[in-house]
Amino acid sequence: MDQEHVKKALDELKQLPKRKFVQSYDLVINLKNLTKQEPIDLFVTVPHSKGKKIKVAAFVDQQLAGQAEQACDLVIRETDFVKYDPKKMKVLAQEYDYFIAQATLMPRIAVAFGKVLGTRGKMPNPKLGCVVPPNAVLEPLVKKLNSTIRLQSRKGMTLQCLVGKEVQPDGEIIDNVLAVYQSVLKAVPNEHQNIKNVALKLSMSKPVRVF
Repeated sequence: MDQEHVKKALDELKQLPKRKFVQSYDLVINLKNLTKQEPIDLFVTVPHSKGKKIKVAAFVDQQLAGQAEQACDLVIRETDFVKYDPKKMKVLAQEYDYFIAQATLMPRIAVAFGKVLGTRGKMPNPKLGCVVPPNAVLEPLVKKLNSTIRLQSRKGMTLQCLVGKEVQPDGEIIDNVLAVYQSVLKAVPNEHQNIKNVALKLSMSKPVRVF
């Protein structure tokens, strides 16, 4: 799959009737020849905006609180942990996309929030750089998270993710699509042999075949 494949699909989608709101572009990758023991769960950092700002919450103590207040949407200090019962934690997990944690607090975060955040895949993820030392600089991390897409195939053989908005230049959408596709190729065991097909769709449209 290359730029021309994606551009052709974009041109086809642009011929559809316009809606009264700005639609999103979703990339759909259908997989094949995988077993349930080979689920895909990866993070991809795309080169351009996804067209949607994410919300980040931070578990920190005094060392990182000032930075977190500037860079993140919510700051949860250790003294605040007791304010969160399971019901409030579920709302928290639903409202925020990513959670950053000061590494020194992780054992207490796991005890207090692990049961709710863990089952929803929202615990601070060290692979994504979300478990940080007390002297970390948070602004670049939050910027990276705003360009990060999570892809999961736990409920079948399909990966679907937001790759931008229809008001963005075609080049940005194409770059994001190819970045996601290349990352998926590296994540599956047999590269192209595990890709059934790829499609692109708008929020209110049917998928258009890319490849």
